[in-house]
Amino acid sequence: MNQLFRRTINQDFLNLHCRTISYMNLRFQHVLFCLTFFIPFSSWAQIQLDSSIAGQTGNNIIVTSVPFLNIAPDSRSGALGDAGVALPDADANATYWNAARLAFAEKKISASLSYTPWLHQLVKDMWLSYLTGYYQLNDKQTVAVSMYYFNLGEIDFRDESGNSLGVKNPREYALSAYFAQQLSKSFSLGVGLRFINSNLTQGVALPNTGVQTQPGRTVAADISAFWKKDKVIWFGRQFTPALGINLSNIGGTLKYTDDSDGEYIPANLRIGGSLGTEIDQYNRVTFLLDFNKLMVPTTGTDSEKSPLGGVVSSFTDAPGGFSEEMQEITISTGLEYWYADLFAARAGYFYESKNKGNRQFISLGAGIRYNAFGVDFAYLIPTARNHPLQDTVRFSLLFDFGKEEDKKPSGGSSGGGSSPVIN
Repeated sequence: MNQLFRRTINQDFLNLHCRTISYMNLRFQHVLFCLTFFIPFSSWAQIQLDSSIAGQTGNNIIVTSVPFLNIAPDSRSGALGDAGVALPDADANATYWNAARLAFAEKKISASLSYTPWLHQLVKDMWLSYLTGYYQLNDKQTVAVSMYYFNLGEIDFRDESGNSLGVKNPREYALSAYFAQQLSKSFSLGVGLRFINSNLTQGVALPNTGVQTQPGRTVAADISAFWKKDKVIWFGRQFTPALGINLSNIGGTLKYTDDSDGEYIPANLRIGGSLGTEIDQYNRVTFLLDFNKLMVPTTGTDSEKSPLGGVVSSFTDAPGGFSEEMQEITISTGLEYWYADLFAARAGYFYESKNKGNRQFISLGAGIRYNAFGVDFAYLIPTARNHPLQDTVRFSLLFDFGKEEDKKPSGGSSGGGSSPVIN
């Protein structure tokens, strides 16, 4: 490639789960915008890696375009170790985790705005925001919309000789619409449609070749299901079990030039469960466990297969066989405590194999609900020292409108359940 996009960082880590822009007719060299997973590297290193590096390490780390779509956007699940597909209640942020949950929403209308300064240990101007809301059509159907926005901050674009091509501000966003249908008192389905826009190059032309870059655009779909059962008696105590599954970002590929190969988007499978119980009339706890797998080919960053073919082959294509496929599954677990639907305390843990990115962190958080207003906060603590995700914080605001539907509490709370309030 005749153009290199460099960003100098005075840190000992560079992200390896990277934004990859590949161009045909340019010898398949890649520029990697590092976003999510990290490896040790020299100080003041430049983000310029060839895709062969991943293979040389022996760690077949999965690389996709727009990986921000797999970053937890909200503070509630962010404090639960990125678990949320089977949370037994539905606030507005259920659009991201499992839209089918919205069919059991307790409020008529809900909206949420979340903000996350991203990798602020490395850069100060990179951030994500998530705006979402739903509206209940009736007691069985709900519609929702969301916008996920990622600002990568200012980047000094340079050619391979080090000459500046100007300072640009790459941005990405995804606009989504959802529909949830309750099929029984315990089961619901959800679908979503998403438009994705990734403007990484801001129209910069490749020097010497004159190849014009462009924003990558595509569409994708989500399919989700949710099951929960209220008032199950086990061992003399009442529980609320729930199960959820979400297949997200099933769709096309992104192209950054007319002649380039398409890049896979992060098609994803998330499955999990939760178990909630009321300790007494004021105190309630919910335990969550999620398993997550990218449905993207393990080897190769170019779209050698169709998007659907890549999804199917992603379960059997790891060079290390079944054991390596299992390493591609991340585990999220969390515990949420509510007092009288007014105050929440949360803790969680996220695990990823050291051969697939090595993200491992503890998360903590809290939430407050008062009438139609709620605030959530999350704080991330990596298990490794000097990690770029260290001190990551998330903030979320929640607004509920309209009267509460005549439904029973479901083992968790988005801030409007029927638990008694202390006077």
